[in-house]
Amino acid sequence: MTETRTPLRRRPAQRRSAERVQRMLDACAAILDEDGYDGLTTTRIAQRAEVAIGSVYQFFPDKRAVAQALALRNLERFGQRVAQKLETGTFEDWSDTVGVIIEIYVDMHRTVPGFKVLRFGDVADVHLLDDASDNNAVVADRLREMIVEMFGVTDTPELARALAIAVEAADAVLKMAFRHNPDGDPAILAETERLIHGYLSSHISSA
Repeated sequence: MTETRTPLRRRPAQRRSAERVQRMLDACAAILDEDGYDGLTTTRIAQRAEVAIGSVYQFFPDKRAVAQALALRNLERFGQRVAQKLETGTFEDWSDTVGVIIEIYVDMHRTVPGFKVLRFGDVADVHLLDDASDNNAVVADRLREMIVEMFGVTDTPELARALAIAVEAADAVLKMAFRHNPDGDPAILAETERLIHGYLSSHISSA
């Protein structure tokens, strides 16, 4: 498994501190939606979260670390939603989960503050989630683990490669879908699912 590192200087030990950190992440998301990553500063995060600037630096060394924590939160929420759908859905083959995964991504893009700008961190750094892997590789690895666990698929280098390619391709086409339409171009979204499902179903057989 690709290990994601924590950007926190120290973990909040009390509930009040944990809530303050979450307010900082919420503030970061709001600023990203308003002014993008270039408009993000630790001072603005402190002001929006209604905390002292010292409180920000108590947990984060800089704005990149706050964005990293937000990207990790995005990944965690994405993984939780995908896992829940996979556990409750009925699929003939694991490759049939493509539509559900894309649907969750699109919904987060539309509804989760800051996600349309940051997503899983590329706007800040392609290695934001992990120094040793790019962000898409971390996402692909997380999906691979869920598929192996829930569908009993044999974990092979071929599976890892196929999912890495699928995530890269989906990322590129989904960016195209949202380039001129804030809700995502419906035709391109449909083509994304067809493209990725077709690739996975023709290259990977179920266990």
